[in-house]
Amino acid sequence: MPGPIIPRSKARRGAPAKCRRDFALAPGLRREGTSAINDPTVNYSTAVPAPQAAPRWQRRADARPHELLDAALAVFVERGYAGARLDDVARRAGVAKATLYRYYDNKLELFKAVVRHSLVEGFDELARGAPGTPPGARERLVQLLTTFTERVAGSPLSGIPKLVIAEAGNLPEVARFYYDEVILRARALVIGTLADGAANGEFRAVDAEYAWRVIVAPLLFPILWKHSFQAFEPQPLDFRRHLQAQLDLLFDGLAVDRRNRGRQ
Repeated sequence: MPGPIIPRSKARRGAPAKCRRDFALAPGLRREGTSAINDPTVNYSTAVPAPQAAPRWQRRADARPHELLDAALAVFVERGYAGARLDDVARRAGVAKATLYRYYDNKLELFKAVVRHSLVEGFDELARGAPGTPPGARERLVQLLTTFTERVAGSPLSGIPKLVIAEAGNLPEVARFYYDEVILRARALVIGTLADGAANGEFRAVDAEYAWRVIVAPLLFPILWKHSFQAFEPQPLDFRRHLQAQLDLLFDGLAVDRRNRGRQ
């Protein structure tokens, strides 16, 4: 004889707690109707979340430090150090401002990172003597001046030396950093090359402590001209012609036999 019929609602209430937990609705699902969770007539559908407004800042998944440095370089060149804001850097990089602080504590540290990435690494590469570095002192000096002209003077990086020169009086910590990290490296490279040239007979002996300044100074002129008076000239400054004129005068002055100096 069949047993008593138990109401469906009581069966649910009497089910063990573990079973009730096991049948809990998964996130993102909603139950339609009032049928029991184990009722075959129950219908489940995926809940579509309501659209949300896009956040003001959205970090790209592929954001990396070098992208932050590229954005910072552009902002520093456009606005100068004093006028640059971390908000502007973050906006240009397409990241939240908080992302900048994950890598750099403040604007000065960000500026230092830009200079080290853009300038210092290049000087260190030249100092190490990468494969293909010319053995002669003359050729190395040409390579050094040409590399600076192409990578710095003729590129957006030219805004960094101009920025430091323009704001050094008001920002001594920025000027000191640039002197220690960039200028002293350039000084060592030029003085070392002059010493090698004098030792192997390529150059005559000169006062290297002052000669390096005379050699580097013409490299800064086209940078300052580019960011100040260039707009008033009909033709842009030709950096290669400027460098060639400098090299002609430089090697004429460094020639060992000054009585028989010929154009190189």
